[in-house]
Amino acid sequence: MSPVVEYAVMLLRSGWIGLLDYLAAHVLLCLVPAFFIAGALSALIPKETITRYLGPRASKWISYPASAVGGFVLAVCSCTILPLFAGIWKRGAGLGSAITFLFVGPAVNILAIAYTGAAIGMDIATARVVLCIVFGIGIGLIMAWLFGDKTGAQEDVGLFSQRAQVNPAVWWLFVLLIGVLVVGTLQVDLLTRAWFSVTLPFDMPAGLLASLDGMHLDLRGAALILMLLLITPAAWLGLRNVMKGFTGWTWASLGLVAVTLLIAAPQVESGGSLVIGFTGRFLGEAVLLAAVVVAARGLERHLLAAWLWETYKFVKQIFPLLVVGVFGAGMVKAIIPEHWIQTLAGRNTIWANLMGVLFGVFMYFPTLVEVPIARMFLDLGMHRGPLLAYLIADPELSLQSILVTSKILGPKRTWVYVGLVTVFSTLAGYIFGLALAVL
Repeated sequence: MSPVVEYAVMLLRSGWIGLLDYLAAHVLLCLVPAFFIAGALSALIPKETITRYLGPRASKWISYPASAVGGFVLAVCSCTILPLFAGIWKRGAGLGSAITFLFVGPAVNILAIAYTGAAIGMDIATARVVLCIVFGIGIGLIMAWLFGDKTGAQEDVGLFSQRAQVNPAVWWLFVLLIGVLVVGTLQVDLLTRAWFSVTLPFDMPAGLLASLDGMHLDLRGAALILMLLLITPAAWLGLRNVMKGFTGWTWASLGLVAVTLLIAAPQVESGGSLVIGFTGRFLGEAVLLAAVVVAARGLERHLLAAWLWETYKFVKQIFPLLVVGVFGAGMVKAIIPEHWIQTLAGRNTIWANLMGVLFGVFMYFPTLVEVPIARMFLDLGMHRGPLLAYLIADPELSLQSILVTSKILGPKRTWVYVGLVTVFSTLAGYIFGLALAVL
């Protein structure tokens, strides 16, 4: 085998192993409910419930906090935040609250929070949310002080005065979906312990186990990949036209999703005999999934269809990019020398955190793909402080985001905003790194 072929095989193997790690149970238990929560937020909670608090007549004590949590309620991501920001600013929101919305929105996206917590750690996920909210409000206030809290156009009261009622069943459904996410990802003894085990009365074929080991797979990992392969065509057949009506494929796809979560939840030992340990996580997921089904029955048919369609749209847009991004991150990890990352960002210094911000400028990735890239940086030796600086800066300071923002705000406001984001992102990472050292 020639050196070029060997090198290519090594890269592909590294990408494959990274992808398998991504498809591990704790990530699916995070991502699957997160997609459904994002779909529910987008489809079932009217945008008027948040936008009416962003208008020019709203108190700053209301408009700034509303802007800070607006990304969560509207389930915005880095690809949609810019047009939404342009819309609320040009139709009457003050510059400060609109800037706060622009900065904080991608960070409090439920998908970003859940995936960051599962793949990197809840310390990073929590800091990403808290520091982004605090600094986002600060940046908005500074921009309003420097340039005046003007709107981008004449006041459009209509957008900000509309009210909407939310079906009470939506709130119950939302709480239950959050429960599915928490039970699936929280690492506590109550959930991780196997309360009872079942040994199946047959031995696993040695040849099958050897083949799976050769592919760096265990039995549960192989089962989860198989379930994903089954869900893909079922969802395409059952959800892409769900607004026109429900079919057998609709229910089949949802059933496969539930089974996937239940496969991911127990402990599985397959050294010879197949031993399944029924954990608190498995029991909790089973109860919560049953409760979600009951709560969903309280939704009107068109609302249920809208929820499933928005969830399917999120998955279709984001999941393929995640797979490609994770595979690519695995290959890049095999190329980048560890000492490069350790030298540039291996310690918690102002310079190292600034480097993390610069990584975000020149290494922009679509929504959530920045998380496996951040995981790669962490594995190569990046300090968690600069890592947080990178995660905050990535959706805000990409070259394309800067260009689009400049068209909306003008060059002067944009470069002041870029400077403030750079300073605050660097400070966020540095402060987080100092807190880790103290704790």
